[in-house]
Amino acid sequence: MAELLQHFSAWYLGELAHGGYWLIVALMAIESTLVPIPSEVVIPPAAYLAHTQGLLSVPGIVVAGATGCLIGAMLMYAASRLLGRPFLLRYGPYFGISRAKIELAERWAAHYGRLGVFFSRVLPVIRHLIGIPAGIVRFDPKQYALATFAGSFIWCSVLAALGVEVGRNQALLIGSIHRATALVLAVTLVLVALYYWFVHRPARRLPPPPA
Repeated sequence: MAELLQHFSAWYLGELAHGGYWLIVALMAIESTLVPIPSEVVIPPAAYLAHTQGLLSVPGIVVAGATGCLIGAMLMYAASRLLGRPFLLRYGPYFGISRAKIELAERWAAHYGRLGVFFSRVLPVIRHLIGIPAGIVRFDPKQYALATFAGSFIWCSVLAALGVEVGRNQALLIGSIHRATALVLAVTLVLVALYYWFVHRPARRLPPPPA
């Protein structure tokens, strides 16, 4: 996995100058579906280059990232709304979407509504799945889009700030492989803890949504 991310990062940094904002939009749209492209390897490197080399602008990167998240999330929403719950429960496991994940996302969405959509954009697992229950229950698309873009904008802003901070403190790049590995592990642990505490734990206690 680490080697795969390394190859992806090398390709991404080489193409960023040519692809620009559109490349960021495309990758973040893919990241917001079921393809495991971590946003942590898309936004921070772009923000780092924006700060150190003037390649693109940090605000533009944040807007491009949030726009990509919105596109991917709306695709998930539209597909779920079109296909319906029975289809997703039957064929979802073939795409890595188990019944348990769908039901957890349904309980989360039914209980928290727009706020659940908003906060899901900064939490692992649920951020990719929230469009499924939103589409199944035919959540108002305008409210879903607004909550998704707002939450994604904040998340992309945090990631961009991380990239800028590394650009301001070049000492952080000393021993970059070990530091990057430690940083990724730390961020992963924090996100997993947030997911367990704010999503998995409370969602298991929530009653199932009405059929």
